[in-house]
Amino acid sequence: MSHSRWKTLRERKLAAGFTESEDVAEARRKIRLSMALAKAVYDRRTELGLTQTELAGRAGLTQAKVSRMEGSDTVPTLPLLAKLAEALDATLNISLENDDTQVSFTGHRTNAA
Repeated sequence: MSHSRWKTLRERKLAAGFTESEDVAEARRKIRLSMALAKAVYDRRTELGLTQTELAGRAGLTQAKVSRMEGSDTVPTLPLLAKLAEALDATLNISLENDDTQVSFTGHRTNAA
């Protein structure tokens, strides 16, 4: 079954009056936040043209730790997020509005040649 079909099935159940338990809804929110952070790290790293190993070296982490963050497999601490933002030469922006979670890095300077 494709991912898009799962989503359609879930949406059909919700439209028919099915409600998720609070535990499932909370798990879904956590996953969305983790995935938003993973995408923001990946996007900024690739924007800078860095490999995971290069980013890890800049941040004092291992390549495996960077990989886990980009794969949504870890929940980083605030000090780790601060290191990451510094290594990515950016400010980390997180907006938590109900179901509209947004995570992004705003670069401190451009890579203009």
